[in-house]
Amino acid sequence: MSLLTIPEQGGLSAQACAERARGTAPTLRRRLAAFLYEGVLLFGLVMVVALVYSIAVNQRHGLHGRQGMMVVLFLALAVYFVWQWSRGGQTLALRTWQLRLVTPEGGPLTPMLALVRYLTSWLWFIPPMLLTWLGGWHDKGTISAAVLGWMAFYVSLTWALPSRQFLHDVISGTRVIDNRKQVA
Repeated sequence: MSLLTIPEQGGLSAQACAERARGTAPTLRRRLAAFLYEGVLLFGLVMVVALVYSIAVNQRHGLHGRQGMMVVLFLALAVYFVWQWSRGGQTLALRTWQLRLVTPEGGPLTPMLALVRYLTSWLWFIPPMLLTWLGGWHDKGTISAAVLGWMAFYVSLTWALPSRQFLHDVISGTRVIDNRKQVA
């Protein structure tokens, strides 16, 4: 099996992947559940990377080397997602919820396409964070309201977008499909 061949996990053939890529996205509930579960799983990765970084730079205070830590975490997450998405289209969370990322033709993601999806997936967070920064809003309540309000808007966009995919999937040219052998 080559690096860019989708394994037949879940019993889906390449033809079934292509067929599902042309259809509507899995339910929003399953995709959001996978999103939340991904966040729980990423907590471990972020903690390990942050610990290694803190030891490497002899960080004694949380604000010391903060920008460097953000860059290292951003790159670590990029490596994780690009690696997982270009090796079968699934992270552990996507496997658990039986979802898979494919191209619009149902094929595997190339590392470059996975990287584009990773970068565009930051649309979940960057616009409200930029707005609060530009507005000079620094209290937790305002930032939380902006982020949650934006996320609700972002999720609601799926009803207006083609195949009910998320905006970052439409921009990056990827599709989330149901990876179950028999779709209920």
